[in-house]
Amino acid sequence: MAHAAPFSAVPGAVIVDDVLQHVGNPMGEQRALARGTALAPLGDRAVIAVDGEDRLTWLDSLTSQALARLTPGESTELLLLDPQGRIEHAAAVVDDGETAWLIVDRADAEGLLAWLLRMRFRLRVQPRSADAEVAVVGGAPDALARTSPASPAGVPLIWRDPWPAITVGGYGYAAVDPHPGAERRWAEALVSLEELDRLAQDAASGALDLAGVVAADALRVAAWRPRWSGEVDERALPHESDWMRTAVHLSKGCYRGQETVAKVHNLGHPPRRMVALQLDGSESTLPERGAAVRRDGDEVGVVTSAARHFEEGPIALAVLRRGVPVDAALTVDVEDVRIAAAQEVIVPPDAGATANVPRITRLSRRARAT
Repeated sequence: MAHAAPFSAVPGAVIVDDVLQHVGNPMGEQRALARGTALAPLGDRAVIAVDGEDRLTWLDSLTSQALARLTPGESTELLLLDPQGRIEHAAAVVDDGETAWLIVDRADAEGLLAWLLRMRFRLRVQPRSADAEVAVVGGAPDALARTSPASPAGVPLIWRDPWPAITVGGYGYAAVDPHPGAERRWAEALVSLEELDRLAQDAASGALDLAGVVAADALRVAAWRPRWSGEVDERALPHESDWMRTAVHLSKGCYRGQETVAKVHNLGHPPRRMVALQLDGSESTLPERGAAVRRDGDEVGVVTSAARHFEEGPIALAVLRRGVPVDAALTVDVEDVRIAAAQEVIVPPDAGATANVPRITRLSRRARAT
């Protein structure tokens, strides 16, 4: 579905591959999103609806999250793992009492839906694409109050991001307090295509402030928030990106990959760990996803997401080998040069078989800027 097309009339709109990238001022759009005065049409998301009486117990049995008792309107997220515990798919979840609505990265939607359809067996479940019914709009809860979310069963379809809280059954590895994600208030509303057109008309007339996905993703990176399209590759474990906080229930029972999740958490350590990087700002180009992170010239990791933040400047998330020292001097490959990158630990080297990880006070962005 061409969900970005209605926004082509908005002054300054830059649309690439049916996704609104920005409306001319990504830094200003970040500020507006953070203040709660702008909305971001998220054309890089897709929606899968799962109907049927068995939908929640079925999803519970397949995924990393406890969903059997999910109440209408409650927000959570799940991971689908392979038998070795590696992440294959990820989804945000909100249920309205009749249907479970999964918000996924668009590039993951086709594969996830195909997998769900194969796993129905004789259960009363019916997964389907809902892209012809709803679109996804993101922002702070205050901003989403300007929308009319879809509510086919009487429950407004709003997913409130639980990150970075440690949800029931979860576990947090990041040893900083306060967590940078605590400053990010984020939610995503499912709106009808008619409502999307209305929002586009308000934005074109100047009655509504918009932000693109460039701004939304910069706030995500600054919050250390993992995402399928960024932090997931063929080796990704939920432990290494601190995704155990919100997407894994450690005591819910069996599901595919559960044995590995439990072993790494209780007995071992993930082979890689996610870090935040403060990048040298002298280069105008950000590193690409997959750009090499080096120590003394040797590759020790890769960039997973990069952004230019309105307060912190150029930043990135990266996964490193677990044994890379936390104080190691690092560089990142950007085009034909290597730029300096200061490491901030997200997942410590001893994550996994660890008890009582000490909390490290982290200065807020505002305090560091003064």
